[in-house]
Amino acid sequence: MSGHSKWAQIKHKKAATDVKRGKVYSKLSKEISIAARLGGGDPSGNPRLRTVIDKAKEVNMPSENVKRAILKGAGELPGMAYEEIIYEGYGPGGAAVLMEVLTDNKNRTVSEIRHIMTKNNGALGESGSVAWIFEKRGYVLVDKKTDEDTLMSIALDAGALDIKNDPDEENFEVITEPEDLHRVKEALEKAGIPVSLAEITMLPKTYVPLDGHQANQMSKLLEALEDHDDVQNVYSNFDMPEEALEKQ
Repeated sequence: MSGHSKWAQIKHKKAATDVKRGKVYSKLSKEISIAARLGGGDPSGNPRLRTVIDKAKEVNMPSENVKRAILKGAGELPGMAYEEIIYEGYGPGGAAVLMEVLTDNKNRTVSEIRHIMTKNNGALGESGSVAWIFEKRGYVLVDKKTDEDTLMSIALDAGALDIKNDPDEENFEVITEPEDLHRVKEALEKAGIPVSLAEITMLPKTYVPLDGHQANQMSKLLEALEDHDDVQNVYSNFDMPEEALEKQ
């Protein structure tokens, strides 16, 4: 399997299940508040806020929840003070793990994440230990029913960096600079090309192959980290058989 595409799609599908227990809404509220605090409450002038609002719409988060989170972030309503932290480490087989965290209690969160990592044959690393493996990029998935030449023409004209076509996958991957994500997405949608996923993500430059027991352990580690209330996003540079990932 081709690494990031399958993991991105599985996380996307998993979000719909998590909505039932409110986990995704809680995480999105935190992210909206942070984005509004750092860049203001107007999505038109705040790309990060616009991106997370789009994610909220995808999982049918009530508009009132979105508005309340923006107001909390902008200081117009009382709310919790969250701190943004990046944790880095290694999973089974030496695969890199990068976690974006929002927490109101750093000591509690790092202790819990260290426990999850250790329990699943991983370990926390020093700051900078694996961050260099990843690049921040805009990432768009488009169904392969789309004509590739048309997709390339529109996406590249709108500022995309690259279009990847893995014959084993069901989607084209469109890669952009983070600040160009919305322009590319809007250009595709305006041309009638449906977008199944559009997000700012961290793409690995290299991959670590995992199989068998290590692949199963990595799947369990990723699931445990994703389920932690303070972990907003998890990125890794694993490459494993599709059946191991489908257990997510």
